[in-house]
Amino acid sequence: MYTGIFRRICAVAIVVLSSNLVLADENSDVEQLQSRWAEANYQLDGDAQEAAFEGLIAEAERVADTHRVSAPAWIWSGIIKSSFAGVKGGLGALGLAKDAKKDLEKAMDVDADALDGSAYATLGTLYYSVPGWPVGFGDDDKAEELLLRALALNSNSIDNNYFYATFLVDQKRYDEARNHLQKAQQAPARPDRPIADAGRQQEIIVALGDIQGK
Repeated sequence: MYTGIFRRICAVAIVVLSSNLVLADENSDVEQLQSRWAEANYQLDGDAQEAAFEGLIAEAERVADTHRVSAPAWIWSGIIKSSFAGVKGGLGALGLAKDAKKDLEKAMDVDADALDGSAYATLGTLYYSVPGWPVGFGDDDKAEELLLRALALNSNSIDNNYFYATFLVDQKRYDEARNHLQKAQQAPARPDRPIADAGRQQEIIVALGDIQGK
């Protein structure tokens, strides 16, 4: 009797331990993507940046394929592809944007609210950045809906406020944009993401300068 109970307890402990190990591995992989993205996005340029993003996309796809039920893994795959689309520009960027959209939608199928609404914010940015039908999937109304969902999840997020502000600038709604840029500027620092925070703060300064007097 006691032997059976002991075996069942051991079996449960093994399952819990295995789950914890998988989660730790997933978190480590996602953190590596975050770190390498920040370096590629903010510390490199030209051919070096392009090469870094190409390698990072391959790694992001590996991570997402390994952790198929991880919303953060799919989100970061989408973020990396959308960022590289912005770097490349032109028609060559549209395929990357479409691939990013698919990854972000997969993340939302798993957990739409993961990472403080990063899937909503990134996908919303794509919706206003790409051309509309029949060339692309661009849709300003859909973009604002998604960006506002991200803000509803975390209204103090540096990224959620910045991305909504860039949309508002695109719409020539400068007073609203300024408010969100200033809120982004005051967002609490993320100790585990110093490069990303420094880069985003610099983007905020540039954006505020661009709309000064408007």
